Amino acid sequence: MVAPFTRLVDGLIHAYRPAPDEVGVLAPVASLRPAAGDEVVDHTVAADLSFACYTTLNALVRVAADGTEAWRAPFEPRSTAVHGHHPGCALSADGRVVWVYRPDAMAGRGREDRLVAFDAATGEALAEEELETVGHGAVQLVHPTSGEVLCDVGEGQDGTVVYRASLSGGGDGGGGRMELTRYPWDDRCLIGLSPDGRHFLTVDHAQNDLTVHTFPGGEEVFTLTVDAFGQDPERIYVEWAGGYLDGDTLLISLMGEVEEDDEDEDEEWFRSYRVDARTGHVHGELATHGEGSYDLIPLGDGSWLTGSPGEHPVRHLAR
Repeated sequence: MVAPFTRLVDGLIHAYRPAPDEVGVLAPVASLRPAAGDEVVDHTVAADLSFACYTTLNALVRVAADGTEAWRAPFEPRSTAVHGHHPGCALSADGRVVWVYRPDAMAGRGREDRLVAFDAATGEALAEEELETVGHGAVQLVHPTSGEVLCDVGEGQDGTVVYRASLSGGGDGGGGRMELTRYPWDDRCLIGLSPDGRHFLTVDHAQNDLTVHTFPGGEEVFTLTVDAFGQDPERIYVEWAGGYLDGDTLLISLMGEVEEDDEDEDEEWFRSYRVDARTGHVHGELATHGEGSYDLIPLGDGSWLTGSPGEHPVRHLAR
């Protein structure tokens, strides 16, 4: 069964955990209310649905299933900036640690960003490290078994920086000291982590190719360019979207603008492909029913999500 995931709909943090064969518009299995006055930036939920954590521009907050606020960890000093910085949170697979990316430079709190690990039970900061970034937001993917997290900080036109972080020593929360490793790229965007945690997927910041890497070392397994899909790299590019459809299959999106004299095509070109995650063999197109590449989120169990007018996600199964 896929791990629960969240959406913010009508001011509530809705959690979803579909049954293996469930398709169509999903109904939430839990709905948690943020504290009054909070504007939620990012959100995550525990595997047992007993609590959720979310960020605002100035705090990390835990709320119980009934909406009761358990604790609040402020980001000090309070930022007066209201645009350009999006604090992110991700909960470890065992629910004990909340990883928080703080875009402190854009928030006006300092010259560099920070990655902080919090005890999910108490809100205590277990460990933190300065990052060599000035980012707007981050993609954080938690490893399914090791307790580590991959953190990709987006710096706009300056590219992206990918880190791997773990905790060692310390108390009951598993913390004490943060081990932080920066991968040797500033031009690759983190897209997905395999369900077994043995590989991860990146896309070139210039959108020329995709690469599968080993975890944790980051060694290249294979790289595919747009040519491998039989498309013109002058017109078509790899989107910063997609991921692992299942343990053996990638779901990759290509996008581009058609030539002005091509009257038979839409103004924008978008297609999704299945790719063998071990060999790089392109299996072919997949009809995903999404309105665009960023409307497409694979869950790693052979299914993927698209949006709906009501904002609750729609689940599709590969047949």
